[in-house]
Amino acid sequence: MTKDAEKRSLSSELGFIHKFIPASTRPDQVTLLLLHGTGGNEQDLIPLGRELYPRAAILSPRGKVLESGMPRFFRRLAEGVFDLEDLKFRTNELADFVRKASKVYKFDLRYLISIGYSNGANIASSLLLIHPEVISSAVLFRAMVPFIPEKVPNLSAKNIFIGAGQYDPIVPPKQTETLFGLFEKAGANVVLNIQENSGHELGYDEISVVKDWLSNLPKNSP
Repeated sequence: MTKDAEKRSLSSELGFIHKFIPASTRPDQVTLLLLHGTGGNEQDLIPLGRELYPRAAILSPRGKVLESGMPRFFRRLAEGVFDLEDLKFRTNELADFVRKASKVYKFDLRYLISIGYSNGANIASSLLLIHPEVISSAVLFRAMVPFIPEKVPNLSAKNIFIGAGQYDPIVPPKQTETLFGLFEKAGANVVLNIQENSGHELGYDEISVVKDWLSNLPKNSP
């Protein structure tokens, strides 16, 4: 079987088109789950992942929902209005993919850090609320509240970084504050970083802050 055929077979078996990159020659236990924004794909966040945590392995799936031809991880009814039924279905689907991938690629879910941007950060937040067992820590760039759970899970073992832009035209400040409060109520060790003079885009200063945060996670975390 050729490498391309093998990749297609694995994508079919695991349910998502995806990219997996093993850890570097000086491997770390950490694997990064990269979750792109609307219109992205499995390649988009790999440079960011490499910048944030060079020694980590990378698992990067492509969202399966199309909006005007652009991949997303779940449907929305309008800008900022999520299809909650689809969101929860896709969250369960993504969690199943992560579990299967951990067995195929032999990485430990206890050391899986999600790096999500925009739509990818929203489904990462949903994973934390529905399937916290598949993520150890999370970096959420430009995230909104996915939904308010009936019962807040216990996230006391989770480390979460929320990165917001002061002038983000898509994510209102109230959304950021509510998401922070939700994770704080769940007991997570959550940090909120608001980039001044920034919008929905990411900048080098913010990436530098996240690198420092990742490098200073407690030793019993990745």
